[in-house]
Amino acid sequence: MKEPSAATAPATRDDLALASCERAVVRGLDYLASQQEADGAWRGDYGGPMFLLPMYVAACHIGGRPIEPLRRDGMIAYLSASQKIDGSFGLHVEGSGCLFTTVLCYVAFRLLGLVPEDERVARARAFIHAHGTALGCASWGKFTLALLNLYEYDGLQPVLPELWLLPASLPFHPSRFWCHCRQVYLPMAHLYGMRARMPADELTHALRREIYDRPYDSIRFIDHRNTIAPSDVYEPTSSALKAVNFVAGLYERVHGRALRERSLARLLDHIEFEDRATQFIRIGPVNAVLNTLVHFFRSPNSDQTVRSFAALEGYLWDGHDGTKMNGYNSTALWDTAFAAQAMLDTPVGAAPRETLQRAHAFVLNNQVLEDLPDYQRYYRHPCRGGWPFSDRAHGWPITDCTAEGLTAALMLEHAGLPPLPEERILDAVKLLLTWQNRDGGWATYERQRGGRWLELLNPAHVFGDIMVDHSYAECTAASLHSLALCRQHFAAHSDRTHDELLQRRAGTAIRRGERFLRKCQLADGSWEGSWGVCFTYGTWFGVRGLHAAGVPSSDPALRRACEFLYQHQNADGGWGESGDSCRERRYLTSASHAVNTAWALLTLVMAGEAREPRCERAAGFLVTTQLENGDWPRQSLSGVFNKTALINYENYRRIFPIWALTRFAAASA
Repeated sequence: MKEPSAATAPATRDDLALASCERAVVRGLDYLASQQEADGAWRGDYGGPMFLLPMYVAACHIGGRPIEPLRRDGMIAYLSASQKIDGSFGLHVEGSGCLFTTVLCYVAFRLLGLVPEDERVARARAFIHAHGTALGCASWGKFTLALLNLYEYDGLQPVLPELWLLPASLPFHPSRFWCHCRQVYLPMAHLYGMRARMPADELTHALRREIYDRPYDSIRFIDHRNTIAPSDVYEPTSSALKAVNFVAGLYERVHGRALRERSLARLLDHIEFEDRATQFIRIGPVNAVLNTLVHFFRSPNSDQTVRSFAALEGYLWDGHDGTKMNGYNSTALWDTAFAAQAMLDTPVGAAPRETLQRAHAFVLNNQVLEDLPDYQRYYRHPCRGGWPFSDRAHGWPITDCTAEGLTAALMLEHAGLPPLPEERILDAVKLLLTWQNRDGGWATYERQRGGRWLELLNPAHVFGDIMVDHSYAECTAASLHSLALCRQHFAAHSDRTHDELLQRRAGTAIRRGERFLRKCQLADGSWEGSWGVCFTYGTWFGVRGLHAAGVPSSDPALRRACEFLYQHQNADGGWGESGDSCRERRYLTSASHAVNTAWALLTLVMAGEAREPRCERAAGFLVTTQLENGDWPRQSLSGVFNKTALINYENYRRIFPIWALTRFAAASA
């Protein structure tokens, strides 16, 4: 019997699978393009932590800034949707009951106008009383209550302003802390030093009766400095922290007024620098609220106070479940850089040209072009050439955001769009090189400034790894990928004059980064993620970094990574990882998740596994779970910070499945 001709041969199973992938990619691209905003960026819901919105509500109440009714209703809706059956609130929206956030959300309910008899309020109050009352809150909760005149300052562990007057050469000076940590405790120390608190009113007295189990005036708050509910303890108080708190408590009894005033002036100088450097956005929502209250308590009607409250509005987000406070002013650069890379990996012509042009403009327009004046005085790292997580106005470049922004710019240039000026490429490369740590890895905003022993002084209890900005697999891998791409770019433009020393430094940095990634690979073949859930995320970055460094697919490190992923593949072909993996620091399987599956499939394809049937099953899972409109279903949160706080990345489910299916189809063809 004559064999069918190529033109009439029936489609094979592989052909059908690839055709399904391609259709899913086209639908996904159309939907992703539809979500792009007018300025070329993608922004998404970045909510999840349940302490942020109550802090905003508290600030508005203290500052006498009424929340307009429609927004108020949205906030109540979000808190109601996030409340657990037992009346509690988790540290994040998916977490189990946490006293810290339950007390703050209870207070927010009441400040937003709900009465004590409301069923939601009553359930939260019952949880609070069953778990030790507000006396058992973690420290950030007690501090917020103190500002509201619902807790006494002598019940707080001292937050000494005078620490900022110590020589910066000391190993425990605040300048050595991770920047998020020092930017939170900076205004916190100022507010503590001035004993800032709003006047008590009728609602204050009512709340005092509701969140405690005894008359407020009968409580010896000083006896509860160390009282903390088990639900609020991730990092127990170390012996070192107990000793520091003891010494600080002794100092607080005898401190002099003149030195306190001098230290408050120093703190205010740093707070005002942060305001100028970020156009009042600040590095994140917590210090944005606290800086705002510093200005309010100093001068309620000042221009700084007015601008501060106005800037807080940029953190609010109207999501599918109500109005929340995002964990950053936006995800714009981060999401846009990944969206552009995913689109550029699709077949030529698949991604709308206008969409890429707008993304290109946004990426180029949001590179930081100048260092901050006098940045060394304020313990800032150089920032010229970097990209922030959100936009240039935010003003805090990050290693992996710079790497992904530079990667996107170079890829967009390769696709025929106008190039990033050569000087700006060189600025970005130089900045990446200055960020590399002695261990070969990259941290987030700055080089590591303090020893890991500083984590023993973590005063927050509910988070891990907040004191030191140490090296991360994800930041390292992103930086390696970008540096490797830059070296290719330089080689392709031999007609231009490049700094050969800089290229050699980049090569050395890549080799050192490769060694770091090999060293932090775990025995089971995985990498632990610190900014996503969790081992599927970290392993994608680990393999991506080694691949960028030139490691072949046959390398044992990549083989172990593939075996790790195969061991955790679900029966439906997907991967699903519980958010508790981050807290417990071990892989915990859950129902298959489009984003976890996409990360795993990207990793396996990069490691040369595209023709493995298990990869086809993974692609099949992504194809069959895609929605009719080209999106993927909303599932559990896929981001995390500081081990315990899950956070939403709304656009991950729209970007990574497209990227994974594109890579799979191309490698399988």
